[in-house]
Amino acid sequence: MRPSLLRAAIALCLAVSLSACGFKLRGSFTLPFQSFYIGLPANSPLGADLRRQIRASQPGVLVDDPKQAEAVFQQVSEKRERIIAAMNAEGRAREYQLRLRYGFRLVDAKGAPLTPVQEIVLAREITYDDNQVLAKNQEEEFLWQAMQQDLAQQILRRLTARQMLQAPAAPEDD
Repeated sequence: MRPSLLRAAIALCLAVSLSACGFKLRGSFTLPFQSFYIGLPANSPLGADLRRQIRASQPGVLVDDPKQAEAVFQQVSEKRERIIAAMNAEGRAREYQLRLRYGFRLVDAKGAPLTPVQEIVLAREITYDDNQVLAKNQEEEFLWQAMQQDLAQQILRRLTARQMLQAPAAPEDD
């Protein structure tokens, strides 16, 4: 009887500590648009991830024509970087940092900006060994794919909590 009481107490403490730190499961999301167009090719990995995740939570919101969309997603920039983070005694790289910089914005059907250009920067560390070139190349490719999926999730989180551009207030005539 004591072990079950101990397990229950541990589970209760874990639940209380997770709720106290603000932990929340991701769950589904809702885009604040009635119609949405993704201005990326259908065969691009990011475009496919975004479409798949939007269709899973809001099946009817995606449209095929940007002129019918309330908001249009546009890619502004994408840059992949592989930077040497550490070197060994012989002057060869032993650790790299992979960086993905992605800029995007939302515009309306006429091309007027709805949001400022937003940039997401993702970084991952990878060790390197000259004796395991093929394995390290494959590991690097897996990291790029994981970063691409993480990028899609971060974009969707930003879209659900988007900040619209504030139109300047018109001067009032007295």
